[in-house]
Amino acid sequence: MIQRKEFDDNLEELRRLLRQMGTHVEEALTGAIEALQTLDSTKAKEITARDIELNRLEEQVMDIGSRLIVTQQPVAKDLRRIIVAFKISSDLERMGDLAIDIAKVTTRLQGETLIKPLIDIPKMTELVILMLRESLQSYLDENTDLAYKMAKDDDEVDHLYSQMIHELYSFMSSNKDSLQQAMLLTLVGRYIERIADHATNIGECAVYLVTGHRPDLNQ
Repeated sequence: MIQRKEFDDNLEELRRLLRQMGTHVEEALTGAIEALQTLDSTKAKEITARDIELNRLEEQVMDIGSRLIVTQQPVAKDLRRIIVAFKISSDLERMGDLAIDIAKVTTRLQGETLIKPLIDIPKMTELVILMLRESLQSYLDENTDLAYKMAKDDDEVDHLYSQMIHELYSFMSSNKDSLQQAMLLTLVGRYIERIADHATNIGECAVYLVTGHRPDLNQ
């Protein structure tokens, strides 16, 4: 009984760490977009410097999960819980890296002014943050319905991304002097779109945890 309680306590610690990673990613992405909207390179650099915190949290997840596998030799759903924690922490870490990539775009644009107001990028970001929250909640609650609901938002993110690319390419054709900034903004859109893909990966992990089968929510 004592051994099982210790095992469950460690599983709960994994869940806590993943929630903490999710909060970190959300704050990094929100801050990166705010920095981009105002071209605040100081804020962008602060966000970049915090990336080490997310890496530290991922290492803790890996350490606890690995120790549980070696010492407890879990099977069935208990093993899936640990495997899923590994995968989710990897996706969250990658999401954090992409938020840093957005912040780095702002530092590259230091001294410039935006060629146009940002419209689709903030909309995409709002959707992606919702996807992040719902994907993690689907894992924490083992709610497969929420995972499938969350994945549908990815279609809207893709639509906004395509719309943004079309508008920027049209802009570039008549504003050659702004070519470099327009290309950097298309990269930002791509980074946000990739974050959405990682959120659907987390949703897939939630479904796998419950059913033992992993669907493709990126279809």
